[in-house]
Amino acid sequence: MSQRQVLQVFEQYQKARTQFVQMVAELATRPQNIETLQNAGVMSLLRPLLLDVVPTIQQTAALALGRLANYNNDLAEAVVKGDILPQLVYSLAEQNRFYKKAAAFVLRAVGKHSPQLAQAIVDCGALDTLVICLEDFDPGVKEAAAWALGYIARHNAELSQAVVDAGAVPLLVLCIQEPEIALKRVAASALSDISKHSPELAQTVVDVGAIAHLAQMILNPDSKLKHQVLSALSQIAKHSVDLAEMVVEAEIFPVVLTCLKDKDEYVKKNASTLIREIAKHTPELSQLIVNAGGVAAVIDCIGSCKGNIRLPGIMMLGYVAAHSENLAMAVIISKGVPQLSVCLSEEPEDHIKAAAAWALGQIGRHTPEHARAVAVTNTLPVLLSLYMSTESSEDLQVKSKKAIKNILQKCTYLPALEPFLYDAPPNILKHVVGQFSKILFPWIFRHTSAESGQLSTNY
Repeated sequence: MSQRQVLQVFEQYQKARTQFVQMVAELATRPQNIETLQNAGVMSLLRPLLLDVVPTIQQTAALALGRLANYNNDLAEAVVKGDILPQLVYSLAEQNRFYKKAAAFVLRAVGKHSPQLAQAIVDCGALDTLVICLEDFDPGVKEAAAWALGYIARHNAELSQAVVDAGAVPLLVLCIQEPEIALKRVAASALSDISKHSPELAQTVVDVGAIAHLAQMILNPDSKLKHQVLSALSQIAKHSVDLAEMVVEAEIFPVVLTCLKDKDEYVKKNASTLIREIAKHTPELSQLIVNAGGVAAVIDCIGSCKGNIRLPGIMMLGYVAAHSENLAMAVIISKGVPQLSVCLSEEPEDHIKAAAAWALGQIGRHTPEHARAVAVTNTLPVLLSLYMSTESSEDLQVKSKKAIKNILQKCTYLPALEPFLYDAPPNILKHVVGQFSKILFPWIFRHTSAESGQLSTNY
């Protein structure tokens, strides 16, 4: 056998391996093939190819593994049990940029399914290597690493703290300053995932100057980037007054209000969420939002969308109104009550109706004037029917009852009270009768006194 014939055997073997990994990677893109591939023992066949002498075979094997692990929890566990993670982590530090991207994709695909799988990635020392990849020259490698780190951090505070301890946060903040939009998006998402768990984790993000850089991107034309930026700022602001004030000090108002008119529904939702997370803390922060035109803007936004996109805006109005009489009146003046009444009547989902009921209760509970503003929109009969309906969820019934009680205890508008005398159950009727007694007894007493005075004069 000639040398050429001997070498041809190796060439055919290499060609077969290449063809195999490429075909598996292609088959793994279709969900209907996954079970067949799994039953055929594809994991054990791909594993040795991660250490193949041919770089393209290594990369394609990693890509195939990532696609398989991304599909379900069982396949992700098979990657962990097959001792594939240590090989990936080793190669992540040594190989070229194409392999690094593929390996980071596998780590992300495994880590996304559960805290236990994400912990397995941490335990095999992947975090340090992923953080090093955040400093790579290639933006695609940075993006893949940031994505994996975000998916690990999103599960719980412990995993998020592990990502912080590995030194990821300052490098993620540098990534959001890079020119590539895709990298900005993923880095902002990772910062959001880190910040959401606790005030301490959010503070680590704030301490490296993230807020100013995130705030500058609120008006970026890319909707997906705005979505992630607004989410990150919301996750920081939600934890405490101090953190909310830091977000406000980055001069996000009135700029963020323009996002409430964005054509992208999720930009609207995240902008409403950010405003809600700020408003809930103190009357002063709510007043700042009112002064910036935020209440009117949120009401317009609620009117322009449907379903869950409305939810944070509805809750924001409730938080603002809960703080004080004046802030509740600001919601009334901005025509918030009719819009909340529409949500209460039109929305099919009970949790959205429950939020609208709660918000209306917060508006109407302050004074007779506030209660009348709610009552004249014919909201009370709707709340009563939701409370009494057997189809309503328990949460909706509780919130409807509480809202009715809050409004009735201040309501002196008789036309709104009268229907309750006939339709309300005893536990609601007692509040109605109590209001009638407050309104009518002083009136009867005054008239009786006047008549008795007149009689004594005649005598």
